[in-house]
Amino acid sequence: YVIRDVNLSFESGRIYTMIGKNGCGKSTLLKSCSGLLNPKTGSVLLDGKELHQYLPNERAKKISYLSQSTNTPNITVERLLAHARFPHLSYPKKLRQEDWNIIYKSLEEMNAKGFANTSLRALSGGERQRIYLAMQLAQDTKILLLDEPTTYLDIEYQLSLMKLLEKLKQQGKTIVMVLHDLEQALKYSDYIIAIDTEKEIYTGMPEKILNDGILRKIFHVEVKRSEYTFTI
Repeated sequence: YVIRDVNLSFESGRIYTMIGKNGCGKSTLLKSCSGLLNPKTGSVLLDGKELHQYLPNERAKKISYLSQSTNTPNITVERLLAHARFPHLSYPKKLRQEDWNIIYKSLEEMNAKGFANTSLRALSGGERQRIYLAMQLAQDTKILLLDEPTTYLDIEYQLSLMKLLEKLKQQGKTIVMVLHDLEQALKYSDYIIAIDTEKEIYTGMPEKILNDGILRKIFHVEVKRSEYTFTI
């Protein structure tokens, strides 16, 4: 087992962040929440129904998932984002004007509208990451799962992404993500899910995780809160 005895629930309009050392099982847990990986025992429920009972198309209407590593198909950005709308289409899979509006709005949110007709392979790592994030927005699900979404992003786009996630939270979306940046995790999360190398899981609001010494136990560092932010 990578992780065992997991009992978590996620509410609408909240940001949950998983933290822990490399190899502790964060990505495995997130992938299990997406339905791409089935737990060996137990169940993952979505709206009271077991996740594996949903058809892939039904699940894709409710959950979007940004993996830590993605393939880079030889297609344009616009065509990539078109795939995000397929779960919402009936046969034949022909995009409506409404779908194109959502696609371009998603690109605009990530300041990437100018890349619409650019090949995905022609973009830098940071630009590509913004496109994958825009693809998640275009899928328009109520649950967003993000595995290290700030990877390759410079500080400007990292902060822009965090503000966007806060806006999505206000819209009632559920965001569950993996972050390595403890400062961002503590600052922007409603709840922290901390996993140590013994596979123990600690959950709570950022203040509780900080005050209970969980970060010291897991990372062996002292974390203090300044007047305006968390500093490490």
